[in-house]
Amino acid sequence: MKQLFTILLFLTVFGITNAQDCLLDKKPVQNLVQDYADVLSDVEEQGLRNALNRFNDTTSTQILVVTVNDLCGYDKAEFTYTLGEKWGVGQKGKNNGIVVMVKPHGGKGQRHVFIAPGYGLEGVLPDAIAKRIVENEMIPRFKENDFYGGIANGVAAIISITSGEYTADDYVKKVTYEKYIPFLFILFIFILIMIVKASRTRKYAHTNGMGFWAAWALMNASSRSHGGSFGNFGSGGGSFGGFGGGSFGGGGSGGSW
Repeated sequence: MKQLFTILLFLTVFGITNAQDCLLDKKPVQNLVQDYADVLSDVEEQGLRNALNRFNDTTSTQILVVTVNDLCGYDKAEFTYTLGEKWGVGQKGKNNGIVVMVKPHGGKGQRHVFIAPGYGLEGVLPDAIAKRIVENEMIPRFKENDFYGGIANGVAAIISITSGEYTADDYVKKVTYEKYIPFLFILFIFILIMIVKASRTRKYAHTNGMGFWAAWALMNASSRSHGGSFGNFGSGGGSFGGFGGGSFGGGGSGGSW
């Protein structure tokens, strides 16, 4: 009986300790970058903070970047928008806050990222676009343990869309185009090589008094036989005055790796 009481007491104390450690139960920390998982250097953290402070000063849109070790029993979506709601990220009435949550530690599938926009930004940053940002800008970097790079890429895309630099549709086109850049680069190099090769072939044909295609075949054969071939965010930022009481409705998207 005594042993059972000891176990129950331990579990109760452990549960209370865990509850106290949950970020959702703490008072808002008035800071737009909070690296509880300790994956950012001081310089990286300050650079992000400067950029987000400037963006807040210019547009009044507040983007909170937070890295955590524990989701307090919530799933990634519920944890992120609950944090934004409890802390009041964004301006009251405008509801123009965004929470970017990253849980970088854990086993496969237990590392998470989620972007939650406030009510007022759900139309500007719809779920489908938030998902594209997560999958194209953030997770590929996270898989390489480049957490600053992934967060910075995601924040840059969010800032560009919410500031009107380009629309959500423009972002889709941009991402689609970027997928073809490696192919286009290879194609460009191939065309360049062929132009140079054709120029050399014409010169060889003229010098040796033969037709172009005969010279082309001869030079290709010679080439094969010899194994050859032709051919940051900036410094400085305003101070942050604090969260303004924005609300969140559960929108956004995320992913895991």
